[in-house]
Amino acid sequence: MNKIKIAIVGMGNCASSLIQGINYYTKKEEKNITGLIHWKIGKYLPSDIEVVAAFDVDKRKVNKTIDEAIFAEPNCTTIFQKEIPKTDVKVSMGYVLDGIAPHMKNHDERNSFAVSNEQSVDVVSVLKESGAEILINYLPVGSEKAARFYAEKALEAGIAFINCMPVFIVSDEKWSEKFKSKGIPIVGDDIKAQIGATITHRTLVNLFRERGVKLDRTYQLNTGGNTDFLNMLNRDRLSSKKESKTEAVQSVIGERLSSENIHIGPSDYVPWQKDNKVCYLRMEGRTFGDVPMNIELRLSVEDSPNSAACVIDAIRCCKLAIDRGIGGELTAISSYVMKHPTHQFTDEIAAQNLNDFIEGKIER
Repeated sequence: MNKIKIAIVGMGNCASSLIQGINYYTKKEEKNITGLIHWKIGKYLPSDIEVVAAFDVDKRKVNKTIDEAIFAEPNCTTIFQKEIPKTDVKVSMGYVLDGIAPHMKNHDERNSFAVSNEQSVDVVSVLKESGAEILINYLPVGSEKAARFYAEKALEAGIAFINCMPVFIVSDEKWSEKFKSKGIPIVGDDIKAQIGATITHRTLVNLFRERGVKLDRTYQLNTGGNTDFLNMLNRDRLSSKKESKTEAVQSVIGERLSSENIHIGPSDYVPWQKDNKVCYLRMEGRTFGDVPMNIELRLSVEDSPNSAACVIDAIRCCKLAIDRGIGGELTAISSYVMKHPTHQFTDEIAAQNLNDFIEGKIER
């Protein structure tokens, strides 16, 4: 079987977890796997994914082979698959644009970014020469210009685009139409985790609604110690992130909460947490007779493997769409694994739509 050839922008913790996972599940069989939402999507297994190109701007990753780059600083996620086959695919120097917040320079390079002096490559040429079919966007939060730059390069190269970060491209009608008119699949925006803060919050909100409990107010506060949380100390870069996370919860409430009664968003950077993300969640509501109740929850997860479980499905769904000649936004997988898709559904309906898409019962 032909490999699903992918390119990655941003060789950080998320890329590390994804590449580790591709190799981890190569040695597994369906009867003894854990941690995957789907073992097989169509005819594709996780091991059918191959990284053929990669882009970054950090001097510790540029010109390194991908098996070396995924373990280079400032990456700090859990290493669950140490043995990665040696490859001749090297990380190309990308474009910085707005991909690095100025305040990152004030922090130790071990935890921050160190920009390479290498010349930026011709992205479209690299994509075409590599044979990549799908470009995965793992840029830092707030990289508005950079995200759109790489989306445009995917269009020029004629390859699918999966937008894992909160810049609204797939959910922007103008951008979505560009891909649809060229018959190119896209998935986005802003990846959910397998079991993370947003999906847990959505599940509890939906439980309140289905059980007749009136939700009056809620918050979700997150802390972490990876470069994503360090980057987000610059609050000016968070407008899209906050909107994406908030809308993911608001969309299942029923009667939307006023802005003063819902607070969802990154809270603070704690270096020693590394790639561990801790979520503090509180929900206040009223039950029978308007009697008050509340829920408080603490969730601790390794951030990057948590998202890789969803990306590995998004990649294979993209490949199905390519095989079927479908372009534009893939609604089923986007609504299931993304925080800010064009169409929001409850998670139960989204899961059913995804299974219907995989089985070919619905087009997208």
